[in-house]
Amino acid sequence: MGCFFSKKTKRKGKEPTAGEQQQPPPPQQQQQQQENGEGSKQYSWDKREKVDPKDYMFNGLKDQTVGRLPDKVAGQQFVIQECENCNIYILDHSATITIDDCTNCRIFLGPVKGSVFFRDCKDCKCIVACQQFRTRDCRKMDVFLCCATQPIIESSTGIKFGCFQYYYPELASQFKDAGLSIFNNTWSNIHDFTPVSGETNWSLLPSDCAVQNVVPLPDVEELKAVRISTDASRSIIPVTWGQRPKKSDESCLVVFFAGDYSIANARKMIDEMLGKGFSLIQTKEVAMKPEDAKRVFQDKASEFIPSLENGSVVALEFNGDGAVENCQSVISNTFSGTKVFASENKSSSSHDVDNFYNFADMQMGI
Repeated sequence: MGCFFSKKTKRKGKEPTAGEQQQPPPPQQQQQQQENGEGSKQYSWDKREKVDPKDYMFNGLKDQTVGRLPDKVAGQQFVIQECENCNIYILDHSATITIDDCTNCRIFLGPVKGSVFFRDCKDCKCIVACQQFRTRDCRKMDVFLCCATQPIIESSTGIKFGCFQYYYPELASQFKDAGLSIFNNTWSNIHDFTPVSGETNWSLLPSDCAVQNVVPLPDVEELKAVRISTDASRSIIPVTWGQRPKKSDESCLVVFFAGDYSIANARKMIDEMLGKGFSLIQTKEVAMKPEDAKRVFQDKASEFIPSLENGSVVALEFNGDGAVENCQSVISNTFSGTKVFASENKSSSSHDVDNFYNFADMQMGI
């Protein structure tokens, strides 16, 4: 598979298409304008603020704590290279980030609209949120990850993955600016591009592995001003169990339909079920068409199809003995009057989960 290429960031406001963009006037017209005192006219390309790549780079640092505060990267590309024993915090959203030849660094990367690419790094510990994640020629890395697509490792060994868990007040809006859903996280669905027979190049971190013990909170005054929390219960991203072995053979699918409070309702459902001791296996936010609903919800589809026009659905899989009964109870007591699908019994619940997530993975190309 080839390298990921960065995407151009969208600028605020509507810009003309290539065919509509103003072209500079021909030389004769420019001369006439100057003679008429019209030479001071400015074009859109003159008004754009010049970007200095050095402002979006950490290069050759050693034994330092450095970072960028919210609103200081603002969707630009960023480069981190040849750093050793550093704590690095990008507390903003960006377009793409490449990390090359870094050793023994602790790195936090806020939401990245495109790809995050680690190359020739070793002994690094990271917290990363992105659309695409890839390592090449890396050794011994711990990564707490939120990734919208399947993470890829290549020619890499000793890579361990956990679920992204982090909070600061600006982080939710940064996810939106980067075009990332907090519910689309395939952190544990790893593809090893260069597997070696009989060897395992990656594994999952223990579920009780604490983020702050891997990537400490920043200790310099400027970065300490950002109100960061690594408490899993406050994480912007719901902390999921992922592809670790499930504790029970009973799972329940719960689907919230788009509305004013769908995200808040999904979070409330997660809090209620986690409080009862159940595991949140996976989450997904995806658009559905009527034919998709018929395939997933079957004879219940007609009840939910009108709601699909309002936007994407949010799906949650809970696991544990009694998951179906407890989900039904929480919905009845907490979400009365809210349009929600939930598995009706244990015998059909695993089929519900498979139906929905198979559809969602195909829809998202995973």
